Amino acid sequence: MPLARKRRRIGPALTTAAVAAGPPALAVLRPRTRVRDASLYFLQMWAFTVAHELPYDDPEAARRRLRIKYPIKIDTAIGRGELPNVRLQRTLSGLGRGNLLDRALSYVHWAWFIEPHATVCWILARHPEHFARAARQTAAVYDIGCATYFAVPTAPPWWASENGYTDGKVRRIMLEVGEDTWGRAWPTLYGSLGGNPWAAMPSLHFGSSLMAAFLLAETGPIEGAIGFAYSAVLGFALVYLGEHYVTDLIAGALTVFVVRAGEPPLEPAALAVSRGFQRLERIANE
Repeated sequence: MPLARKRRRIGPALTTAAVAAGPPALAVLRPRTRVRDASLYFLQMWAFTVAHELPYDDPEAARRRLRIKYPIKIDTAIGRGELPNVRLQRTLSGLGRGNLLDRALSYVHWAWFIEPHATVCWILARHPEHFARAARQTAAVYDIGCATYFAVPTAPPWWASENGYTDGKVRRIMLEVGEDTWGRAWPTLYGSLGGNPWAAMPSLHFGSSLMAAFLLAETGPIEGAIGFAYSAVLGFALVYLGEHYVTDLIAGALTVFVVRAGEPPLEPAALAVSRGFQRLERIANE
């Protein structure tokens, strides 16, 4: 149903219900194993991927609700009269298009499509006792972000610049590097990953990588240091590459802190729901 929604004109409510049904259905129908747990997480992320694209199924309706100016005003204040994106790109522009920094930071950005999920899978393999909590918190960051995309669709800096809303030009450097690196394969790669250009606030790139860093830190100091180092470099990359405002990153970090602060009081309810699914699982597999 999610794949056929545009062709069959299936509405967002029914599509959301379809993808949301996947994880609980699998939890009931299959006995608990590490493969099943990993599959549950995969279905959750599949649901997010579909849901965050739904507002852009009708671009004209989404455009009427699009917020453009408020992050520009906040970031201009943060940058003391100039967008940090513009300031960084101008400062480093002497390195030339497609330089080593542009490529390295683009690769850091592309690695994000794997990093948070690889973290959860690594925890499942090496520290399975932490998996349920890690998967819950990671999924919550994505779900809160997705709900915000529906409620407050916000344009990223590169889009605002392309459409004349910023005083200085914000290049989308990742796009330039992608064209040079991947050649004719780039349009297909870009099209498969850019399903909703207005899913920018909060930055789930930064938020999910920061959550991964916290989760890695709970398993060991070296793992945590690697996670926080990647998150810091990614945050710089997202602003320099023109993908996000600093405001988006702050909102992503706040989402992480809300989830982690909300975990202790909500954990009893989550465990109660888990026990309920386990009872259904036992009945289904008798």
